[in-house]
Amino acid sequence: CPAGENIQGWLFHAESGDYEKAWLSLTENNPLPAIMGRVCYHPCEGGCNRQQVDSAVGINSVERFLGDEAIKRGWQFDAPAATTGKRVLVVGSGPAGLSAAYQLTRMGHKAVIYEAGPLAGGMMRFGIPKYRLPREVLDAEIKRLLDFGVEIHLQTKVSNVLEAMQDGFDAVFLGVGAHIAKRAYIPAGDANK
Repeated sequence: CPAGENIQGWLFHAESGDYEKAWLSLTENNPLPAIMGRVCYHPCEGGCNRQQVDSAVGINSVERFLGDEAIKRGWQFDAPAATTGKRVLVVGSGPAGLSAAYQLTRMGHKAVIYEAGPLAGGMMRFGIPKYRLPREVLDAEIKRLLDFGVEIHLQTKVSNVLEAMQDGFDAVFLGVGAHIAKRAYIPAGDANK
């Protein structure tokens, strides 16, 4: 799994019918399962050995189910056991920034996201169509992170990281994304046939 998920671990709990435990196991690595289950191109299914018998397990479908179940039932992340007193600035509220803030909070640090735009979510919000990723799902996953203790400041652009660090941060994570499309170089790609 490119997201580092312990797929076998959370699938075991899901198959056993303990969906909350499956969700908790899944979210150790990925705090956004309702999103990931909708937009991931599921390369893990290509490596699923169940294909030798009949067909691959629909891993992203199970992940989506667990994420939706968590939203429906209001499941929350467990609070970290202890706080470190450290504050970390996370620049950008796309998938990298949100995931970093989640993991930092799990470790006991105070994660504060500065987002230049008017809404959190980055390319999940502005690059994935609503029919593929409903905004209420995105908002619910972000709200769970806010409830967990992640702090987000919208319309707060960071132009100088060193100046931003002077706001009492011990470290910084840059998750600014790739909003500008780049053209791939293809030799003779514009030649007529």
